[in-house]
Amino acid sequence: MAREGGGGRGRGGANRSQKESEAGAFFIATLVMWSVSVFFEILFNQRSELLPIIIGFAFFQLANAVIRKFVSRDPLFVNTCVSLLHSSITSASVVLILLNQSMEIGVDKMFEHTQLVEDTWQWAYQALCFSCGYFAYDQLDMLLYRLYSGWIPAILVHHLVLLVCFTLALYRNITINYLILTLICELHSIFLHVRKIRRMAGVRNAGSKIVKAEWVFNWLTFVFARCVSHIFITVKLVIDASKFDKGVELPLALSGMAGMNLLNVLLGIDLFNAYRKEIRVQKDHNINHQE
Repeated sequence: MAREGGGGRGRGGANRSQKESEAGAFFIATLVMWSVSVFFEILFNQRSELLPIIIGFAFFQLANAVIRKFVSRDPLFVNTCVSLLHSSITSASVVLILLNQSMEIGVDKMFEHTQLVEDTWQWAYQALCFSCGYFAYDQLDMLLYRLYSGWIPAILVHHLVLLVCFTLALYRNITINYLILTLICELHSIFLHVRKIRRMAGVRNAGSKIVKAEWVFNWLTFVFARCVSHIFITVKLVIDASKFDKGVELPLALSGMAGMNLLNVLLGIDLFNAYRKEIRVQKDHNINHQE
């Protein structure tokens, strides 16, 4: 009986591993096709403005190599550190782009339909290309080191959707500014990655000032940089729906934002559970220490 049970678990584990391998093969294939598409646009259609995609990919791959050589060889730690680097750079870029544009044309005009859909703010195109390069790097890194789980890994699906949406927008040079606004959420991602690195480093005392401050910034940026910004974009899309030309832009944008808002809800639930767990563990630790 014991052998049968163990065999069942073994077969179950083997099946999961096989499904994950099949999923990995699928996402590798999509990444290869995406890469071919980008190189074709750059080389044959002479779209040199897309070069920051390659630069972004190379930059984060180099950052990965440096961290792996001098800090840690743990794939998850390295991946998280590079993700933190991307979130920091992207957040700073988006804030600077928005500040620069607000000073040039004013906040009121910034969010007009033509500005968000047809025009491109200064450095917005390059910033979006750079982030696109990061998502390609991150997709490859997770595939190489199996930093995913499940038959349909949510993180790989997320990156694939972003790569498709970002690249299509870059090819057509449309809705660039809308996509820049969606990247405001990277401000919150900074604190998600900080929390992950902090826990991997063994700093888990929920009563410490550093951890408390981290949670404050985590919640503030979750609400304002992620939830409020994405709700604003969704509402703006609905209000301006009649101003869009017939095509895939509006349906793609609305479906994308619906997905993002759903992910935000799920992320909020996960954050709340994690916060409650840390507080509970700290209380139990304090009680045991007093005893």
